[in-house]
Amino acid sequence: MRMERGEELAGRLQTIRERMARASEGRYPLPKVLAVTKTHTPEEILPLRDAGILEIGENRVQEIREKLPFLKDFFQIHLIGQLQSNKVKYIIEDVCLIHSLDRLSLAMEIDRQAQRHGRVMPVLVQVSPVGEPQKGGILPEEVLPFLRQVRQLPGLRVEGLMAVMPNLEDREQLSGLFAGMRALFERVRGEGIDGVEMRELSMGMSGDYDLAAAHGATLVRIGSALLGPRG
Repeated sequence: MRMERGEELAGRLQTIRERMARASEGRYPLPKVLAVTKTHTPEEILPLRDAGILEIGENRVQEIREKLPFLKDFFQIHLIGQLQSNKVKYIIEDVCLIHSLDRLSLAMEIDRQAQRHGRVMPVLVQVSPVGEPQKGGILPEEVLPFLRQVRQLPGLRVEGLMAVMPNLEDREQLSGLFAGMRALFERVRGEGIDGVEMRELSMGMSGDYDLAAAHGATLVRIGSALLGPRG
């Protein structure tokens, strides 16, 4: 059964990669596929390894903690959802990348907990392309000032940007937002801020990952298009 599931997932992954390749037309390297595994059980997640997926993204701290004993030996885990400062201590040793840094107080707590555990925590700064407060993220014009603040914290290392796009039916408008994020990524990279690396641009999900690939995403966060709907 697991082998069959692994083959099914491998087929979906190939379809995703082919669609991204058509959209990108060789302008950018294909982004890495990060499997979004929220609400899926460890039994449903483990066959991802058979499909060649070794990195997964979870949204909630509590869910990471519940699944961790079953998954930690098989996957690198990314925290991709909004993060409360008082929950940083529960995941600081167990995740490989936090995608959702969007305020100084959170940066300071990540720094504090990382130093306490003797590590430097890789993070992405979450950007809100159109200012949707319920999704978290800072406005594009705030990114550079924010980076100049957090780069001084020794317990974290900024490795790029992340964005959650609005739910838009207008694909042309959505494409423009992806293009804007890539331009912001390049602008920050061009600033050459000490202590800040622009290695990752995490954007695009199941409904729009092709547009993300076309505009130079390095990571796409894909749930239902890969794993199928839960239940």
